[in-house]
Amino acid sequence: MSTGPVVVLVGPMGVGKSTVGQLLAQRLGVGYRDTDDDIVAGQGRTVADIFVDEGEPAFRAVEKRAVHRALAEHDGVLALGGGAILDPDTRSLLAGHRVVYLSMDVEEAVKRTGLNAARPLLAVNPRRQWRELMEARRHLYEEVATAVVPTDGRTPEEVTQAALDALELKEA
Repeated sequence: MSTGPVVVLVGPMGVGKSTVGQLLAQRLGVGYRDTDDDIVAGQGRTVADIFVDEGEPAFRAVEKRAVHRALAEHDGVLALGGGAILDPDTRSLLAGHRVVYLSMDVEEAVKRTGLNAARPLLAVNPRRQWRELMEARRHLYEEVATAVVPTDGRTPEEVTQAALDALELKEA
């Protein structure tokens, strides 16, 4: 494994990357970082506002820079935004890292997020759009993943333990 994050979390919006990432960081005794938080801090506005004001291509360019910077700088647990894996350069950079794909089905997504309009990519027909996003992205998540951890019906603590077990990582 190369230097950089001890674990990178990928998966769709609402799957629990932030919650599980913070728990993983605590259990491993390392720091936690979320590239969406980096983007918000750097841009001074929400991800949704960037989407609305500038469009998805502009957001993806900002996201790519944030992800590449975090992969180079951070040595703890790193959570990526749901669409970060769309960029081929990002997928290439992930090849040298332990990557956990947190997966869930559409029914679990409805329970967790309500598929609400605060998610810019789900503003029109949330259930259909979520399915379409997953059809387009699932193979990319699987491509970069060292381990796949289903989250359906599991608590954040159970998902955290499953990720530790899947990667055979020891707690601090």
